[in-house]
Amino acid sequence: MSHLLMPCIMAGGSGTRLWPLSREQYPKQFLSLTESQSLLQVTARRAARLANVTPPVVICGEDQRFLVAEQLRASGHAGATTLIEPAGRNTAPATAAAAHLALQRHGPEALVLLMAADHMIPDESAFTQAVAIACAVAAKGRIVTFGIQPTRPETGYGYLRAGQSMGDGALALEAFVEKPVREKAEAFLAEGGYYWNGGLFLFRADVMLAELQRFEPAMVALTQKAVELARSDLDFIRLDAENFKACRNESIDYAVMEKTDKAAIVPLDAGWDDVGAWTFMDTLPKDANGNFKRGDVLIENGQGNLVHADSRLVALAGVSNAIVVETQDAVLVTTRDHAQDVKKIVASLKKSGRSEAVNHPTVYRPWGSYETISLDDRFQVKRIVVKPGQKLSLQMHHHRAEHWIVVKGTAEITIGEKVFMLTENQSTYIPLGEKHRLVNPGKVPLELIEVQSGSYLGEDDIVRFEDVYGRTPEKKT
Repeated sequence: MSHLLMPCIMAGGSGTRLWPLSREQYPKQFLSLTESQSLLQVTARRAARLANVTPPVVICGEDQRFLVAEQLRASGHAGATTLIEPAGRNTAPATAAAAHLALQRHGPEALVLLMAADHMIPDESAFTQAVAIACAVAAKGRIVTFGIQPTRPETGYGYLRAGQSMGDGALALEAFVEKPVREKAEAFLAEGGYYWNGGLFLFRADVMLAELQRFEPAMVALTQKAVELARSDLDFIRLDAENFKACRNESIDYAVMEKTDKAAIVPLDAGWDDVGAWTFMDTLPKDANGNFKRGDVLIENGQGNLVHADSRLVALAGVSNAIVVETQDAVLVTTRDHAQDVKKIVASLKKSGRSEAVNHPTVYRPWGSYETISLDDRFQVKRIVVKPGQKLSLQMHHHRAEHWIVVKGTAEITIGEKVFMLTENQSTYIPLGEKHRLVNPGKVPLELIEVQSGSYLGEDDIVRFEDVYGRTPEKKT
């Protein structure tokens, strides 16, 4: 009997070790790091190619819901469900919610594949074969974790110690091993029988809920209520906030996998990488000197460098084994040995209130994006892009006036009671305190230059009157 498989993609997280490209408001899962599509889009595509599969369920937070929806739509996954967590509670409550949803939609024996949105798996054929094996094992009541075939003595991953064969292509799971020091990691690799813990799980909905009931009964009850009381909001399903927030913050490893007697390992040898640090570029093609170069990069007399240039020329001379990442507003220079320390830089930026930890120069919104071109005490210049058919909220500002100059496309402008059209090279002025709205009624992106002037230019100086995206007045545009 073939069981229906529901892929559940976890798309939260901030990807701090991939700063400055990954930021809190636009983290790594939404970036195109390994190919033209983002990691999330590639993950959804990988899931869609599995056998007997439903459209994916993507779990994310409030701040990322529009990014998820837009990227899934753009990559042809319009049937996906976006499940919004009211607060991050780690992977155990997310797993429980996914199991309840699968039970509700597809019945108790439905299979759930829990996968992260930010993993790289180049050999999709090997992945598909491993999932098919795991489906057969899970259908018999096992909770499968995929053991990633290690290729190096990695100290940044946890490990799985495998036992004897259980038949059907699965191995017994003897123990979870915390991230080791290098000497232990080298010993694991030499000994064999150890796999990286990739955080990929496949299980029957009823089996996972039964095990959670054994070990975390309060979490099962709370997540069941959170799913039952969830409400639809545009294309999203919002888990009930009161019940979900009451869940204990815990990983599925600690909550279930380290305690259950139903665990099994299915080995996965598919080039997996969790894209957790800039050293992931080591897995991508390099030049004859072992340098990885993306963007406008020039290297003279250097070997083994990993260099990403976003907006300008980056040149290295006589430098080897360095990691250099350039964006419009920040440059990171580190070494392979200290790639994991990038998160400490981000923590320092947050502590000092620096915006570079949170926002890109380009800020993405459900209607499009904007970037700041120039900023001073009493003026700010932005480039705004509005997607076809989209509109900003009807709003006003207490502390700033604005000039809009259309440079591409057609704009429908509301100022007070007036509604009119502007085309390329036309402009208008919005006085301080006046209600206004910007709409793109056309078929091509609308681009304009906005010049703000006033005593306060913060994004929280907004009073919103109407908004098609269901955002509350207290939230930023």
